[in-house]
Amino acid sequence: MTDTAHHSSAVRRPTRRVLLRAAGLMAGLAATGTSLPVAAAATAAEPAAPAHRDRELRGEWIATVANIDWPSRTGLSPAVQQAEFIARLDHARALGLNAVFAQVRPAADAFWPSRYEPWSQYLTGTQGQDPGYDPLDFMVDAAHERGLALHAWFNPYRISLQSDLTRLAPGHPARLHPQWVVSYGGQLYYNPGIPAARAFVENAIMDAVERYEIDGVHFDDYFYPYPVSGQDFPDDDAFAAYGTGFSDRAAWRRHNVDLLVREMGARVRAVRPQAAFGISPFGIWRNAANDPRGSATAGTQSYDALNADTLGWVRNGWLDYIAPQLYWSIGLQVADYAVLAPWWAQAVRGTDVQLWIGQAVYKAGDPDQPAPWQDPAELSRHLALDKGLPEIDGEILFSAVDVGADRIGAVERLRADHWQRPALPPLLPRLAHGPAPLPPLASASRTAEGRIRIEVRSRGNHAPALYALREHTADGEGLVAVLPAARHAEWTAPGAPDEATYSVTSVDRAGRESAPLTVRPPRR
Repeated sequence: MTDTAHHSSAVRRPTRRVLLRAAGLMAGLAATGTSLPVAAAATAAEPAAPAHRDRELRGEWIATVANIDWPSRTGLSPAVQQAEFIARLDHARALGLNAVFAQVRPAADAFWPSRYEPWSQYLTGTQGQDPGYDPLDFMVDAAHERGLALHAWFNPYRISLQSDLTRLAPGHPARLHPQWVVSYGGQLYYNPGIPAARAFVENAIMDAVERYEIDGVHFDDYFYPYPVSGQDFPDDDAFAAYGTGFSDRAAWRRHNVDLLVREMGARVRAVRPQAAFGISPFGIWRNAANDPRGSATAGTQSYDALNADTLGWVRNGWLDYIAPQLYWSIGLQVADYAVLAPWWAQAVRGTDVQLWIGQAVYKAGDPDQPAPWQDPAELSRHLALDKGLPEIDGEILFSAVDVGADRIGAVERLRADHWQRPALPPLLPRLAHGPAPLPPLASASRTAEGRIRIEVRSRGNHAPALYALREHTADGEGLVAVLPAARHAEWTAPGAPDEATYSVTSVDRAGRESAPLTVRPPRR
């Protein structure tokens, strides 16, 4: 991995590979062995990208565990932390993204003044130490001011990247309830098989859901941890106490994870119905060799290795979206992107669960990765393939440091090939029938240079989330701007013919649009 010392800090940081390994992320990102041979399909002709979509999720992950993306290191002042986060948001907006997925509970800790858990050590360097401001409150406001959705990313069961319970902050819930805790693979976890531990995890997460105007609740691929060779997950006592009716421990473990997913989805919808609840699992549910419903792959299976029945969650409708981490190249024999993207499209077909794809920006240009990842067009080919699958509603990039570094221009290639124009986030089916917002007030004028200036105002006390501007010409209609919601927003377009007209809509936090208001610039 290349060094991540491009941050403003002059301190040379550990490589990203070291940080990912410390956070336990490498297991998920490399579990299928990406160094295996690449099939000829990887060099196939690039498919033509279909027409632009007015609505699609375009996001990036901002990882805080081990300070992977933000803050760049511990102990920074609130002002520097905030400046770093704003820089991430401004770059995301300039790239054409419309959402960020920010990790706010990386390890049984909190990026807000939680009523359940201590402050995260990744803020100050000391778990439990007040950072001097409320990061989550700041993150939500900063994102919304820039027209970006803020999805709060929580890790349910991980307690610590090390295994010494006494190194946790005094009064940490894990120290108060050691019977909930297991040590596995050199890390500490809450045991998913203990009902009291699961209830605590849900309550700790709901503390943020209830108190902040977040746009989503997001889990990644960590439930039961990735298997460690030669070690069994130590849940004998929990299985004896709570596994009644299950002769198969794997089925019991899947049941425990199912309970968390189903219960969290119901609780989020009850408290914050406009927020999306979704999960970004490992990209393979099961291989077809083990299950005829599985994909034509030969990698780690989330159903078996992580006890995560991702296909079942989709079919039961417990999620608003699923965002599988398809971190493999087109043509990779063990896990071909061109096989997995259509498989997931089929998996959500006929459901109300949206499909967003996790993309491995971190691999692009990494010299340790095989040849396809040295090609700046590899990720662009992924998106071209995805746009040919109508079930795919968006993309999420892993992760912010790599998006910003853009080592070989792969991210700029994405923008140039696929994101030349803005897009609104997709509308969740369960929210589509709610009341639409009121249209805004708007007017259009021409500047002395012949440019068009459109001013938009909210109607009375009505406060939408966004304004969407569409241009109407003889060639049709197209989205040309998405403006952050404010009492007054202004957009200036290049000169346009006298017959050009525009329509403006209000968009609420759920993504519902108002009726359009048509505005016509004066003739020259």
